[in-house]
Amino acid sequence: MSEPALLPVAEKVARGARLERADALALMGARDLVGLGRLADAAARRATGDRVCYVFNRQVNPTNLCVLSCSFCDFAAKPGDAHAYEMSMEEVLARVDDDVREVHVVGGLWPAWGYQRYVDVVAAIRAAHPAVTIKAYTAVEIDFLARIGKRPVERVLEELRAAGLDALPGGGAEVFSERVKDETFPQKIGAERWLEIHRIAHRMGIRSNATLLYGHVETVEERVDHMLRCRELQDETGGFFSFIPLAYQLGGTRLVARAAPAPDDLRTIATARLLLDSFTYVKAYWVMLGLETAALALRFGANDVDGTIGGEKIAHLAGAESPVALARAEIVRLIEDAGKVAVERDALYRAVPAAGPRAGADAAGAAAIGGGA
Repeated sequence: MSEPALLPVAEKVARGARLERADALALMGARDLVGLGRLADAAARRATGDRVCYVFNRQVNPTNLCVLSCSFCDFAAKPGDAHAYEMSMEEVLARVDDDVREVHVVGGLWPAWGYQRYVDVVAAIRAAHPAVTIKAYTAVEIDFLARIGKRPVERVLEELRAAGLDALPGGGAEVFSERVKDETFPQKIGAERWLEIHRIAHRMGIRSNATLLYGHVETVEERVDHMLRCRELQDETGGFFSFIPLAYQLGGTRLVARAAPAPDDLRTIATARLLLDSFTYVKAYWVMLGLETAALALRFGANDVDGTIGGEKIAHLAGAESPVALARAEIVRLIEDAGKVAVERDALYRAVPAAGPRAGADAAGAAAIGGGA
């Protein structure tokens, strides 16, 4: 570690002491990227060894019609917009086949669909594909369903689980800052409601993920404070699988002049790995990072890369330059080229039989991945 300001943080990490806000801010300001990467990589190895998870999945975005008008979003549309769409149930089911391990369902908030149609999307996928794990609807969508369905959150979650829901995604958290909320997503739920919905889900035995949208108008301090709020809830419930930093895509919204550079991406992922000691997984979401930065992130504390995705719309409508899908072999190669061992999982972070040239090469490790999640 060549940077004097990081030495006290490195010493805390070495003795297993928990990092605090000032430590995280020091990490976010690190100039010694190599030293930071070594610290974070060691932390990831303590969590899951050399194993990095991926999933053979499909993202399903049933509609982009949305009552909200968040200033960072290129996905949402109003009726009559050129990019507006609604998928039929047949189109939803056409996105999934029996080889898929996880279906990730998120979309717009559209009252005309009615409460039951959102539930029916989950039920139809479950009926057609009984073995798939279904990760559906962000806390923002759960809040919306509670309002249009005139039900408490607990009942919404009970009915979704009865339809086939396995887990919640972590989207919609954005940044837990009232300043940023007022400026960029004033109509959307804020930190307290987002955390409340995940707390309820965890209490019901429904696990979830947590995200951070960064690289726009938020400050570094707000990024760190967001991570700490997520850590507080994880300490309380243990219900989060992974923490997912999402790099803002400039798209047509242009909240800032340029996207976060790769060193900023790597600092954010490494800081998350070191600060969020109660999270087993930190994800390098290749869709928003790009493949090259995602590969580097596997040496900066990330131990999950999401998956094959297949036809993702939200980031790509915002101009993401990554592929819209990857083959399973490409995901495995990305992980192995970083010197890691690829382990296929499902939405519940349960290991599934590996595919490709390394199939069965790390069966003992694969069986262990879900233990600390």
